[in-house]
Amino acid sequence: MPATKTAEKPIAKLQANPFQYEILELASKQRSNAKKVEVLKEYRNDALVSLFIWNFDESVISILPPGAVPYADPNDQSSVGGNLTDFIDSRAKNTNLKNGAYAGTDEVMNKQHTSLRNEYKNFYLFIKGGNNELSQIRKETIFINMLQGLHPLEAELVCLVKDKKLADKYKVSWDNVKEAYPDIRWGGRS
Repeated sequence: MPATKTAEKPIAKLQANPFQYEILELASKQRSNAKKVEVLKEYRNDALVSLFIWNFDESVISILPPGAVPYADPNDQSSVGGNLTDFIDSRAKNTNLKNGAYAGTDEVMNKQHTSLRNEYKNFYLFIKGGNNELSQIRKETIFINMLQGLHPLEAELVCLVKDKKLADKYKVSWDNVKEAYPDIRWGGRS
């Protein structure tokens, strides 16, 4: 009996200006590297490229401490500590896919959160050679404030990239990125 070929499903479309995590999730769901590259090309933006450079370029060295981000919610008077990574993880797990869109996205945006499309311009503060005028404490404070202002899944994404662990969650490889964005110059950044 001849092998039957299953028709490839078309790639789902995202709304205009999607979150970076939505692009990465869509790319991760693709079975072939060619489809992953196609998604990355279609949704290319400066924030996404900056995340890939921070994560995959070995010459980009994070000056932030590795691991969980310390956190105490200023609105929670009973809080004596914890970490932002756990808070982001709990918020991210409560964000569910519903009818092709993430439940809670409108709620998050209505709270006037920012997005990585706006915040990526500050990434240089968090890498070696970025801004030597600011103290380490000030840089870490800016980072925490940025994370608190982002959608929880975008904040989680930045925490992964800071530790060069993007591939721990998303099935997007450096080879996929290099093929999608051949114009990126790798190395020599620090």
